[in-house]
Amino acid sequence: MPKFAANLSTQFNEVPFLARFAAAAEAGFEAVEFLFPYDYPAAQLKQLLDENQLKLVLFNTAAGDVAASEWGVSGIPGREVEAKADIDRALEYALALACPQVHIMSATVPEGADRQAYVDTFISNMRYASEQFAPHNITLLIEALNPKTKPNYLYSSQYQTLEMVELIDRPNVFTQLDLFHAQLVDGNLSHLIRHHAGRYRHVQIASAPDRHEPDEGEINYPYLYALLDEVGYDGWIGCEYIPRGNTQEGLGWFKDWRTRR
Repeated sequence: MPKFAANLSTQFNEVPFLARFAAAAEAGFEAVEFLFPYDYPAAQLKQLLDENQLKLVLFNTAAGDVAASEWGVSGIPGREVEAKADIDRALEYALALACPQVHIMSATVPEGADRQAYVDTFISNMRYASEQFAPHNITLLIEALNPKTKPNYLYSSQYQTLEMVELIDRPNVFTQLDLFHAQLVDGNLSHLIRHHAGRYRHVQIASAPDRHEPDEGEINYPYLYALLDEVGYDGWIGCEYIPRGNTQEGLGWFKDWRTRR
């Protein structure tokens, strides 16, 4: 049976971020994920997780200068010191929050830049991250982002991230299978789920093409949930979608899957 984690960066935006933990628990979620924890002390976030009996299952390294179109710095040549500092800070938060996996964001590649230099830089920084996280049994993830949502990101296809994991060649590095991004770029989601089982360690969902609740659009999610069960996926499914309106009112799809009553 699939296990769903609320995404506190995209869901429950009706209330401030720190109030979303209670909102997610009240809605029936047992786990949460979010983009970034760094605006808050780890102890404060841990208290909210504990008070609401929630597990934190994923967050990202820092984004860099978003106003300058950055989305991660671990792939940017010449920014290795900053990238390693971000990785170290993510490890501190992961340990404090008992989070079993972290998404290491790579970078956007400016038009005309040498993409291979970004690839080489990212591989080097990922190997550094692997060395830091491995002693703590924390999994590292990389994620393909479709070019409409995030133009010029280092990789847009699931097959690019699968190849990148091979190049990084570290046992605690896996892909993050966001089925919304995958549908917009690669399609054939059942093939990705079935033939690459074991190579992805976290799944995220949203409708396609509009990134709303998973009860609309062109993806048959109940079929994919059953397929994930069939291939033995036992990780969490993150609800990284943008609600059509009020988050709670849009959770009708979740009533058959919630385990916290």
